Amino acid sequence: MEIEEYAEWLFQNTLATADAQDEGGLRLETFTGLVAQRLAEAGEFSGSEVCFHRARGVEVSGYAAEDHALHLFVTDYRGANRPESLTDTQVRQSFRRLSSFVERSVDGYADRLEESSPAFELADVIRTNWSRTEAAQFYLFSDARARQPVLGSSEIRGVPVSYHVWDLERLFRFDTSGLEREPIGVDVVKRLGNTLPCLKGPSTTDHDVYLLVIPGAFLAELYGDYGARLLERNVRSFLQARGAVNRGIRETILKQPDRFLAYNNGISATAGSVTLAPSGGDTPAIARIDDLQIVNGGQTTASLHAALRRDGADLSAIAVQLKLTVVGAETIDELVPHISQFSNTQNRVTGADFSSNDAFHVTVQRLSRSTWAPAPEGTQRQTHWFYERARGQYADDLARARTPAQRRQFKAINPTSQKITKTDLAKFEHSWEQLPHVVSLGAEKNFREFMLRLAKRPREPDAAYFQRLIAKAILFRSAEKIVSAQRFGGYRANIVTYTLAKLTHATSHRIDLDSIWRSQRLSDATAEAVTELSHHIFGVLSNPPDRVRNIGEWSKRLDCWRRIEELDWVPSQALGAELISISAGNSLRPVDTGSDTLTEEESGLVEQVSSVEAETWFRVSSWAKETTNLQPWQRGIAFSLGRLAQSGRSPSVKQARQGVILLEEARRLGFR
Repeated sequence: MEIEEYAEWLFQNTLATADAQDEGGLRLETFTGLVAQRLAEAGEFSGSEVCFHRARGVEVSGYAAEDHALHLFVTDYRGANRPESLTDTQVRQSFRRLSSFVERSVDGYADRLEESSPAFELADVIRTNWSRTEAAQFYLFSDARARQPVLGSSEIRGVPVSYHVWDLERLFRFDTSGLEREPIGVDVVKRLGNTLPCLKGPSTTDHDVYLLVIPGAFLAELYGDYGARLLERNVRSFLQARGAVNRGIRETILKQPDRFLAYNNGISATAGSVTLAPSGGDTPAIARIDDLQIVNGGQTTASLHAALRRDGADLSAIAVQLKLTVVGAETIDELVPHISQFSNTQNRVTGADFSSNDAFHVTVQRLSRSTWAPAPEGTQRQTHWFYERARGQYADDLARARTPAQRRQFKAINPTSQKITKTDLAKFEHSWEQLPHVVSLGAEKNFREFMLRLAKRPREPDAAYFQRLIAKAILFRSAEKIVSAQRFGGYRANIVTYTLAKLTHATSHRIDLDSIWRSQRLSDATAEAVTELSHHIFGVLSNPPDRVRNIGEWSKRLDCWRRIEELDWVPSQALGAELISISAGNSLRPVDTGSDTLTEEESGLVEQVSSVEAETWFRVSSWAKETTNLQPWQRGIAFSLGRLAQSGRSPSVKQARQGVILLEEARRLGFR
């Protein structure tokens, strides 16, 4: 794909996404969200919020807030389907307007804004946290081509600010590189003034290993420059930096820096390649490292940076052991998880931290390429819902179409409006599973939580799962359009996920997903329910308790969902007539008789489960089957418990223990 074709694709993708979300003229916000999502996937920051505000002399388009760091976006969107130019003057003007927004926010700009607007929340976050912010990064997003001006860095009210331009050309390189992120290249000589001597291990067919000792300040500065991007392949990079291990690291840095090398296990890193230089004698030395990633030792790295920035620690006496594995792109995804898993001895890392669930996404992708969606009423054309398991797959597949006719055919079969990503999937599933407070954390954090839950409750996607997933996608995206039409003035994403969570809760997950799949649209009764519910949801979200500062923070709390759970809302008669009917099954599964001698705790479990009526267990089993909630073996246990209760027999301890768990899960998901 040439850059001219990419400009056309980017324009059409933005247009289709905006139209699918019914944002109409708000394509600038759509473009901002698409670019921010790409950068979040690349590890520039964790999650983001679109927040457009423009007034005299000030402008902001979005932000991502992290501990002690703030990322702010300003967008220059042209909406052109061919490359345009972005001058140095325009770049600097955009950054000046963004800087003015920050300075005014520090001085209380929030007091002049409407409290229900996202801009108010951002201005309030800046005012409250600026004194504790260690660094700010300003991003300019644009669909035009910049001349890459040298911007350097600056400072606002004592906080260092760096500037980053993501223009058409940089987005083009990023989306067509075939990589999951933009690689980090480190010029060792330029940073340190000398090379790093190393010891090279025995060569293998697919990787080389180097052992070396690096200055602690060098490592801390790298983390300061690249942040989460440096740790993207580190399975521990998003775990809480707390606990005895981290306190021990900090104590050593501050009180016994000369013993850091002796006490600390060091770090493990990978690289795509290294440049060696002579250092005298037979010892090689590293002059440059390309595609650097720290895969084990993220806590050590972050602790050094925190000690330097927060405590003003002198790191000159600190040395860190580094094992650097140089590995090719063809084996890096296989090798890195094992390096991280087998070298990790500091804190327990569970299997959920690793990429053991990739098969799930591979299967969903395969199903998306082979499953034809029913033609909407009044048409004959069937289409695919394109699952983009890895960033850029849609653009890559489109680029393989050589002629304009082939590209038109590809887009007709795979409409941009029917493309869904991994983070979309997690958003659809968690809204359906009544976890709107988790969805409100942002795309990347929600996706990580989805993967953790998937590891605990593995799924094997089949055609039925994929069809119901698409029904959830239709439900979610239709709700986005409906909520946009209500003109609430902001927080659409939060209103949508809470509306759908309440809808599934109030209907006990009995929305007929198969019917939505067959018609590829919502019924009028469902659409009316979404409209009605969204006003109730907005009322709760826009009135947070006094102890909570703003709507965004409130929506991320479990207490918010608990309050919405308590809303007195029942489905209309029209919607009730469409809901799935629950009835008891009639098949019998083998029963485990359990053990004879029970502890007091085990007797309590058996008594608790025995007190539940047979009809309740049958209804749980049928409800779980119809709504695809719970696992098949849990449905079987529920049915078996129903048969036992029906015959007056007691369950085994195993059955009782699992019965308590599955009944609690069913109630959480809305079964009544």
